[in-house]
Amino acid sequence: MFASFPDKPDHDHLEREILALWEREGTFAKLRELNSDGPRFSFVDGPVTANKSLAVHTAWGRTLKDVFQRYKALRGYHQRYQNGYDCQGLWIEVGVERDLGLNSKKEIESYGLAEFARKCRDVVVRSSAELTQGSIRLGQWMDWGNDYFTFSDTNIEYIWRFLKIVDERGWLVKGHRSTEWCPRCGTSISAHELHGHYEERTDPSLYVRFPLLDRDGEWIVVWTTTPWTLPANVAAAVNPEADYGLLENGEWVACALFPDEQFTRVVKGEELVGLRYTGPFDTLSPGAAVEHRVIPWADVALDTGTGIVHIAPGCGGEDFELSKELGLDVLTPVDEGGRFYPDYGWLHGLSTVEAAEQIVGDLSDRGLLVRAGTVEHSYPFCWRCHTPLIFRLSDDWFIAVGELRQPLLDANATVEWTPAYMGKRMDDWLRNMGDWNISRRRYYGLPLPFYPCPSCDHLNVIGSRAELEERALGGLDQLEELRRPWIDAVEIRCEVCGETAHRIEEVGDVWLDAGIVPFSTLGWQSPEYVPEGYATGAAKGLTTADLPDQAYWEEWFPADWVSEMREQIRLWFYSQLLMSVALTGRAPFKKVLGYEKMLDEHGREMHGSWGNMIDAEDAFARMGADVMRWQYCSQPPDRNLLFGFGPAQEIKRRLLTLWNSAKFLADYGAIEQFQPTYADLEGGGPGGDVQPLDRWLVERTAQLVAEAEDGYERWLSVDVARAFDAFVEDVSNWYIRRSRRRFWDGDQTALRTLWFALVQGLRVISPVMPFLSEHLWQALVRDVADGAPESVFLAGWPERRDPDAAYLAEVAELRSVVALGHQARAAAGLKLRQPLRRIVVEGAPLAASHGAEIAEELRVKQVEFGHVDAELRVKPNLPVLGPKLGKELGAVRAALQAGAFEDLGDGRFRVAGHELGPEEVLVERAGRDGWSVAADAGVTVAVDTAVDDGLLLEGRVYELIHRVNSMRKEAGLELTDRIALTIGGEDDDLLAHKDWIAKETLAVSVEVGDSPEPAIRVS
Repeated sequence: MFASFPDKPDHDHLEREILALWEREGTFAKLRELNSDGPRFSFVDGPVTANKSLAVHTAWGRTLKDVFQRYKALRGYHQRYQNGYDCQGLWIEVGVERDLGLNSKKEIESYGLAEFARKCRDVVVRSSAELTQGSIRLGQWMDWGNDYFTFSDTNIEYIWRFLKIVDERGWLVKGHRSTEWCPRCGTSISAHELHGHYEERTDPSLYVRFPLLDRDGEWIVVWTTTPWTLPANVAAAVNPEADYGLLENGEWVACALFPDEQFTRVVKGEELVGLRYTGPFDTLSPGAAVEHRVIPWADVALDTGTGIVHIAPGCGGEDFELSKELGLDVLTPVDEGGRFYPDYGWLHGLSTVEAAEQIVGDLSDRGLLVRAGTVEHSYPFCWRCHTPLIFRLSDDWFIAVGELRQPLLDANATVEWTPAYMGKRMDDWLRNMGDWNISRRRYYGLPLPFYPCPSCDHLNVIGSRAELEERALGGLDQLEELRRPWIDAVEIRCEVCGETAHRIEEVGDVWLDAGIVPFSTLGWQSPEYVPEGYATGAAKGLTTADLPDQAYWEEWFPADWVSEMREQIRLWFYSQLLMSVALTGRAPFKKVLGYEKMLDEHGREMHGSWGNMIDAEDAFARMGADVMRWQYCSQPPDRNLLFGFGPAQEIKRRLLTLWNSAKFLADYGAIEQFQPTYADLEGGGPGGDVQPLDRWLVERTAQLVAEAEDGYERWLSVDVARAFDAFVEDVSNWYIRRSRRRFWDGDQTALRTLWFALVQGLRVISPVMPFLSEHLWQALVRDVADGAPESVFLAGWPERRDPDAAYLAEVAELRSVVALGHQARAAAGLKLRQPLRRIVVEGAPLAASHGAEIAEELRVKQVEFGHVDAELRVKPNLPVLGPKLGKELGAVRAALQAGAFEDLGDGRFRVAGHELGPEEVLVERAGRDGWSVAADAGVTVAVDTAVDDGLLLEGRVYELIHRVNSMRKEAGLELTDRIALTIGGEDDDLLAHKDWIAKETLAVSVEVGDSPEPAIRVS
């Protein structure tokens, strides 16, 4: 027996009930068991950083992963379902520092590295639990409790093995370079971490002059936006091919940048090369020791500044490379915290920001400041703590990528990227990437296993814990985890000279942690399968994850599919790709789905300080997980998602159409005691005495299955959502609306057909909307159909068959005629409840056999197919034709206006020597007197607008029926309740249609009453 539905769903309540149902019945476990012998679908989860609860932008990615895993499960695929947590690095450290009130590395060390590490682990423990609960609430099915944690000793050992291989191949190098540096975090930043972390910022804009030593009264003028780098100046660069002019005040600048100035002398830049000058801060000892000269540099730009570039190799990447080429001095003015060293005198202890104002003042006092202002420009910020970055000379560890570049490009060519342009972006990154800076001067991270020997300078690289234990000279008894500070106390024996070697203090880039997971979680080169072998070190007690063996790795590697947002091209996708190519020579994934970024519903970034950040728990409560998932899945992946409660309300409104259709079926199914047959789902729909409309819905359902399957297989959930949305509209506004009389009459075939279509639709959309789909499955299938699976997710994917395209096209043309008929009626101001005498249809031959349906839909007595006598007006579609025709558009426009064109049919026209397609013109048809005309895509419908007395009377009957049925609804009457109806005396002429009125309103009597208004009472 079908149960009754409320008027609308309470998504939050409904979803919590479904979560309880799945938990109670072990639905996910049953699904995994059902598919255990199926073909493999390998998915590797990109780890979410365990330092927060679930956010709506994280829920987007988790939804997409769940959608396609659920789809593959419906297709019978066996999957691993392993979730991942990223557990180390600055994201974790910065939050702990904030909680503890620590503001520097020195304060962390004073606090104690062991206790700091434990605090960091506590954050991971708490956050991973919150993320797990949030993901479950979202509806994500994963093997919770079997998660991988990147701070596992096992994961760390796999990275050690990778780094040892890198060293053996000669790719591990220690670089002395000027690199991006975060003074807040006290560490260098990799180039791939900078992507997407530039912001507009206002900085000083200084024009400073340096006096030439050999030319009294002459100066070279430089421009800088970083005053703090001036004390590290060693040279000034000119473009040797450019023209430079001497101003009357003795200042040299590039002529191209000062076009309005008068110069007393003009020379090529090469004539200035070699000139010596006094540095801006030769009053301080570092600068005084440098001989400052003008140097040549072909890359000096002539679009900003003065055309003379201030060179400080210790404070800029390009400057440093130039210093190596020309043998320039290198000054490093600031320490790890971005504060000036003691030998910089009065600047000692000042940060780069604090020093700026004092430097400007000092330059002004000494007559070196030409002009000071501000400039707004794009500037890099730390991706973890949002501190403006500086360049600083540093000794860092790098993986040299020169030999890997082409193999990486070759591997990427084997990957199918969706959208395709993201694969091209990966190619661009691989062609232009520099060496990978893998070292960070921090604490809570992967301990780099590098032990330089102080005696013989040999670099010892440890590849495993077993090797560490074999070569250790002490400290193993206190080694709680492979992590600082415990690992720092373990000394080893140099493999070359046998002397004692200490580990470097640096930890590794977090993308090493995440990039190795296709190997560490799948058991690459593991000789045996170790139960809970991944639950080691800091991960012990948090997971029961196993360490599989090599055979398992070969079965599941590479991943069939992975998915993350676009910014991961240079981060997780890149680190995986590089590590996999280095270890195996091939890509770690076959297919990738990327997606753009999330903004609020008005197109702004989401920030807590702006009040537009949406907490996931708030979203669950106010819109529901299914509505969130629909927002995510209906978004094309190549566009930014505008997420918010406004769009959620529109989605709820649209989903109400599905709910109302299901409620309609349940209501009439209960009245007629309808017993659906589950076999109908596997047999392609109900058999027996089906009407054309039933046949259409069966074919339309087959079309939905095919379109949705294609969308899922292309990794485009947006195509699935669009197909389902259109299908539900067709079910409601064509099949149900046109079949209401049959449902009133208890037509079992109509009930079977509607049940078949809705249930197949639930199976199709269940990966996108698991909660509503499951709820409706329980109500429409499990509770009423014998032999039905207990869950929509245990029912499998509907069998695909080719729909009858010809019949669907025929009905589509019929509906086009109906839509144009409605348009023509509306243009004439004629309500649908007012019957009309006739319409004429032109250009719709497929609809000719559906005259009765057209007449019923448009409420006309007669439908004719033939020529429509109407004036044809054609205008150019300017946005389309303008770029195509250019100067010829005027002639085409004039010819169309004059009617000098040939109608070629199918919406095409020949005019002024051009053949124009339907999308290039705007077609209007104006009816003759007494007719209203509408046309589109070659189909024209003309409506006779004349209304005689008989038609007017029928129109009044329709108005009365509509009004009475609205009164029934407002009174809360059941579908089967009978009424007694009285109408006003002025409407007594309507009694000529008494039987018609009674049938349409379920009235047992229709009489004239005393009141001028109609009245009803339950009979």
